[in-house]
Amino acid sequence: MSETKYLDKNARETLKATSRTFYIPISHLAKGLQEAVASAYLCMRAIDEIEDHPDLDSKDKSHLLFSISQILQKSSHEKELTVLFQPYRSQLPKVTVKLSEWIKLCPDTIIEKVLEATSIMAKGMAEWVEKDWQIENEEDLDDYTYYVAGLVGVMLTDIWKWYDQTEADEHLAIAFGRGLQAVNILRNHNEDKDRGVSFFPEGWKLEDMFAYARRNLELADQYVKDIKNESILRFCKIPLALAHGTLQALIEGKEKMSRLEVIKTVGKVVGNI
Repeated sequence: MSETKYLDKNARETLKATSRTFYIPISHLAKGLQEAVASAYLCMRAIDEIEDHPDLDSKDKSHLLFSISQILQKSSHEKELTVLFQPYRSQLPKVTVKLSEWIKLCPDTIIEKVLEATSIMAKGMAEWVEKDWQIENEEDLDDYTYYVAGLVGVMLTDIWKWYDQTEADEHLAIAFGRGLQAVNILRNHNEDKDRGVSFFPEGWKLEDMFAYARRNLELADQYVKDIKNESILRFCKIPLALAHGTLQALIEGKEKMSRLEVIKTVGKVVGNI
């Protein structure tokens, strides 16, 4: 099996294991675009798993994230990443320790943008780890959601431009990421509280975070209106539709969308494009 085919198969398996939500739209992307987005998603998921790790202490998290940020700014990564991860291999998930493989999967002509965004994200995450995720106001929430999700929108917008000159608004791209992240924060709110973490600004109730999510998802709806490429449009609209559906389910007091609702939502998006 060639390295390219191995990486492709390995990436698909890891995508399925880490996020069915994003595996579905990535699997619908055109060849070339699919590898770029899969690589980008897995690189960012690799560092996200460090920030969210339930057993690593904050000192180790910030060390790993700051180190990754610096390593990704260099021309060679594999050896340094291997050395960095070695003491933590028994604790870190597969998607993290195989970061250098996800980098190899990315087409050479877009890898610089992917590494730049991932490096900025890792540094931002490390800084929020050191702040112990103390979100005092909406400005803090905007800053946090920019680093962990808005940057995903920026990076995807760079990929669309690289692929076929598709133009999309970067400000709206940030809102696209923020909207999805706000829904995740709402969905995991009780679980986060149990581990002593809250991403709600001081004094905010559920209704305030519902409004924040809704505002950003409305901007995300504007983001996709400018996109004409069907493959890219489908990719964006599937998680966006699922976020809208999940937000509505949470507002109605449910924990999440049912499996049947997810299937119907995805089918409606795919059928309408």
